Amino acid sequence: MFEIAPAYRAEKHNTSRHLNEYISLDVEMGFIKGQEDVMQLEARLLQHIIKTVSEKCAHELNLLGATLPVLPHEVPAWKLSEVHEILFENHLCEADHRGEDDLAPEEERAICKYALDTYGSDFVFVTHFPSEHRAFYAMDDPEDPTLTLSFDLLMRGLEITSGGQRIHKEQDYRDKMIKRGMNPDNFRFYLDTFKNGMPPHGGFAIGLERITACFLGINNVKECSMFPRDINRVAP
Repeated sequence: MFEIAPAYRAEKHNTSRHLNEYISLDVEMGFIKGQEDVMQLEARLLQHIIKTVSEKCAHELNLLGATLPVLPHEVPAWKLSEVHEILFENHLCEADHRGEDDLAPEEERAICKYALDTYGSDFVFVTHFPSEHRAFYAMDDPEDPTLTLSFDLLMRGLEITSGGQRIHKEQDYRDKMIKRGMNPDNFRFYLDTFKNGMPPHGGFAIGLERITACFLGINNVKECSMFPRDINRVAP
């Protein structure tokens, strides 16, 4: 199942990589064995996108001086903690980010350069983000419930995707909501979906403007939107 539709950012932002309103490419996949199935699906989708753009937009790419990214058959994938260690051990970042619950912008840039230099890939999957910093519907890792079966996909130093495996059992949702101080009764409309059973599933979302910026080497995502909206500019 997929959807291409406007999405709205409900968080503070004032950067060259964020928009108030953007076009989201959303994909959800049922009957998965794990988040790896979702990651493989996204890799195949991006391979198709890159191939199609190279065939149909060669003239435009030449005019813009743009080089399409390299996506190998096997995309490098590391856990968040492993990325911190790789960058620290190879002295690729000025600061020591080990133990942090997310990637710093300099880490995103550094791990992408490391993946390109070492594996010939413009893409990197980063997995197993802390549970407390991911959405309530992200499935916790059975081997370590403090982490989630979730991922970000980075391209050329920028995150273009968040995704992963979702919770598919009603009681698991209730347990996680209560643990977070949420009232499950306020989410009855959502939990009813899982009351009679739901297959293991997962998905991801790609920001269209952000991936376009990465493809074309544009530094400000606002330049990839006809009518960019941010915290200081809502009307066209």
